[in-house]
Formats: sequence, C-alpha cells, structure tokens
Amino acid sequence: MHTGNPSGPIWFSVGEASGDLHGAELMKALKAADPALTFTGMGGPAMEGEGLESRHSMREISLVGITEILGGLPRILKLLGVIKGELAEIRPRAIILVDCPEFNFRIAKMAKKLGIPVYYYISPQIWAWRSGRANFLREFTRKVICILPFEKAFYAKYGMDVEYVGSPLMDVLPLDRLDRMAVHGNRIGLLPGSRRKEVTALLPVFARAARLLAGDHPDLEYVLVRAPGMDESLLRSLWPAEIPVSFVEPDTRYETFRSCKLILAASGTVTLETALIGTPVAVAYKVSPLSELIGRLLVNVKYISLPNLIVDRELYPEFIGKEATPENLAATARKWLDDPKAYAAVKAGLGGLRSMVGEPGAPGRAARIILDDLLSLNG
Repeated sequence: MHTGNPSGPIWFSVGEASGDLHGAELMKALKAADPALTFTGMGGPAMEGEGLESRHSMREISLVGITEILGGLPRILKLLGVIKGELAEIRPRAIILVDCPEFNFRIAKMAKKLGIPVYYYISPQIWAWRSGRANFLREFTRKVICILPFEKAFYAKYGMDVEYVGSPLMDVLPLDRLDRMAVHGNRIGLLPGSRRKEVTALLPVFARAARLLAGDHPDLEYVLVRAPGMDESLLRSLWPAEIPVSFVEPDTRYETFRSCKLILAASGTVTLETALIGTPVAVAYKVSPLSELIGRLLVNVKYISLPNLIVDRELYPEFIGKEATPENLAATARKWLDDPKAYAAVKAGLGGLRSMVGEPGAPGRAARIILDDLLSLNG
C-alpha cells in the first residue's frame, strides 16, 4: 500500500559531492517535466541551487571506510531518528536515493514501513562488494536506475530488471568546448578527495611524490581542485611551502582537468569525469589498515576506478593501500612526462570511453521513469 502524499514534495537523500551534482541534474529534469514539483531532504550546494529545501547537510554523513563509519555511528543513528520523524510527518510523494548505500538502505526501510515509494538513482556499487544487497533493493525499492553499462547484466543475475539510462556526465561535461582547450605540458592536477579522511591520508602522499619529481622536473606546476565544503587552510597545511600550488574552486574543475598533462587523484566519480575529458590519471586509495583488510576480503571486482571497470582493463594505474606510495605515483608521472609513447597509449585508450557510457539525456530519461511510475501508482 503506497501512502506517499501525491501533492507532497519529493525527498532526496544524497551523501557526497558527486551525488549532489547528479541530484541537481535530476531535479532540473524533473522540474522540466513538472514545474509544480517541490524538493526537500538532504543534499548539497548544487541541489540547493536547483531549489532543494535542505533539511540536513550531506556533510553530516560523508564518511569513508568501514572503521570510520563505525566511529561516526552514534551521530548517524541520531540523524536517522530525526529523518524518520520527518518522513512520517511530511509523507513525501516519493523518495529518491542517490548512492551512499550504508545510509540510504536505512532510509529505504523507513520509507517501506511508511508506504512511500522509493527510487534508487545512481545505483549503489553493490557489484563491487556485498552483492547480495541486490535482494534488499528488489524488496525495498520501486525502481533501480543505473548509469554504468555493465550494471544491467549484474542485476539480471539477481532476477532484477533495472533501468539503464547512461551516464549523466555526458550532459554535464561541456566536451566540445573542453576538446578545444590546450593542455599545459608541465601542469599536474591534484584531486585528493572530497572527504576530510581521504584528504588527510592522500594529500601528504601526493606532496611527497611532488618532492621526488622536483629533482628532475623542477619546472612542474601543481593545481589542486578544492572539493565543495573542503577547508582550504587544511589543504595548505598538508602541502610543502616550497612547491608552488594553486587552488581552484570546484565550479571550474572541468577546465582545470583538461588543462593538466596528468592528475594524481583519489578513487571516486572524479576518475570517470577525467577519463571522459581525456586526461591521464594515477588513481590512489588509502583507508585504515583494518578497512583495507576487510575490503580486500570482500571486494569482488578487479579494479576500483570506473574507467577501468567500464573497459575491463587497467587504463588508469591504480595504487591501493600499501601500493599508494610517493615513489609509485612519482614513477607513473615520470613515465607520462618523459615517454610520449606511454602517454599517447593512455590517451588513445581514453578516446573510446565516451561511446561506451551512453548518449546525453540520462537525467531526463531517469525523470521520465520516476514520474511515469508515480503516475501508475496514483492513477
């Protein structure tokens, strides 16, 4: 029995920067289809810019790694209690969950009890680990909407017919304009992550790699793209004063990615953005030793970065846990700076990726799926 309020707002539950971006695009598409819609819940600055009445900041749940999530558990449980009360009071027309399964699965359970229809946009990466959670999604959501080409086949193994709409990045990235921009041969980009834990683990490693490169490449310049809400003074405190770095705001990040010869990046959605733009990236990922051990036991994919998963080979070199060393990152950077053939090979591999992630229009296709299904419920 569905008891969402047909004239109520749509509740979004988003927990990180990439979800905020995709949530904002979906809101835009939903408003285009039905200008009377209103939105509330948890999101970030991009969604607020599209009219989200934000009840909770996504920063309240932006944790990374299993042990880190356990440490923040009391706070998160309190927040879930508050949200449960709000959902019961507001009775939203629907709930749209974006990624963040550890948090959003709990929201899905609450919604089911309240009879509010749930749609999962940007399906959580359960193909990577704990794949049995597909059974949870079958029970607690109306529709799962996927954006990666290999996800439909994965869900089919669990008897689920999910909706594949293609990557919303094809709508967000101004590729025609970016393709015409020049690349600076001595510029290295730095993307240490969007969460404090990631940044404090990775930026010192990137800094030591820069020190190693300074010996034989003294002319390199570094540019760091600050994630939304990330404190610039923290970033400065983790970077050596003697190595020049400039800080760039997130709203010009795509132009910055394109201008770089190469980038050192934390694993995440950003690796697909850089790949579609065509910039070689060395991917690093560091969590606590316990998280890493648990992760290695549970993960069922060969790669952690989306470009590698989509093409099913290592386009971007990945350095995980103990492998994420200044020496490894500096060696990769050196290879791309000094060996034109090695650099051209990565660029050529990235060239085929755009045709594999779907045509533009993904947010519009997702909006149509959700609104048509709501219509069928209320019809």
